[in-house]
Amino acid sequence: MNTINTIIINGMSFTLPLFIMAIGGIYSERSGVTNLALEGLQGVGAFFGALAAYIATLQLGSKSVAPYYLAMIFAMIGGMLYSLVHALLCIRFKADMVISGVVINILAMSLTAFLTKSINRTVFGAASDKIILGVSTRFTVPGISDIPVIGAFFTNVYPFEIIIIVVAVITWYLLYKTSFGLHLRAAGDNPAAVDAAGIDVSKIRYLAVMMSGALSGLAGICFAYSISAKFSSDIYVGYGYLSIAALIFGGWRIMPTLLACFIFGFARSAGYQLVQKLELPSAYSDLVMILPYVLTLLLLIFLAKNNQAPRALGEAYDKSKR
Repeated sequence: MNTINTIIINGMSFTLPLFIMAIGGIYSERSGVTNLALEGLQGVGAFFGALAAYIATLQLGSKSVAPYYLAMIFAMIGGMLYSLVHALLCIRFKADMVISGVVINILAMSLTAFLTKSINRTVFGAASDKIILGVSTRFTVPGISDIPVIGAFFTNVYPFEIIIIVVAVITWYLLYKTSFGLHLRAAGDNPAAVDAAGIDVSKIRYLAVMMSGALSGLAGICFAYSISAKFSSDIYVGYGYLSIAALIFGGWRIMPTLLACFIFGFARSAGYQLVQKLELPSAYSDLVMILPYVLTLLLLIFLAKNNQAPRALGEAYDKSKR
């Protein structure tokens, strides 16, 4: 397999989970709720998904594909439920949204580490701080995969990549082609007008934040099945913040955000390939990890300054002051 194909294959497996998490952030922030908690939401979601997959594997056997898809479902449920903490703090109690997001992230890392160790020790009788999943199987589409360059997009594909594409299309349609999406976007720009129209701003924001939790959880379990092959504290490595940078660069719009995720994903993949081609020491592979973040800084400095955030982003809505 040539270098270009490898960059594309590995780049896609990183880009798509990052993208679906960024869409979750778009939903939350377009409704007016600043969401720096994506990192924690994807971690908690991955924990619930990994735990469900591990239990299901014990019951059904390692050859069953059911644990893989159960992991996706439970990761979305776990991320959605945990996002309610952020929603309650920001919407019900009108806490500072930035501080809430940071606290949610810190709490997620500590809580999942404690639960992982406790469950492994008391239930499974193994003192471990991780839940082993293994790397997901892949598939190749016959025929089209033989086309130069383009075929790489259909080679060694993770099943979760197809799931993410389907979910992304559905979320795009909901946000831009339905009355719910219209109300959600209006809640982030002019919540008073939404309220005056008889629509519950708080309800919309709750649903938007829960959507961000579900999509972040899905991203988290996808990273666990591809990059780390397990759930552990390694899942909290900044991908949530990177997805936030992508949505800001994309102007809180889904398609431009996809472009940003492609840039980050392929920069990461190309960096690893460069290290291998130059036969550099393994320590340089860790250095490559910073490439997406360096690009983030450059893009935000030179390109994102003209992006217009939702006008009511970060503002708690008080109906009594309308």
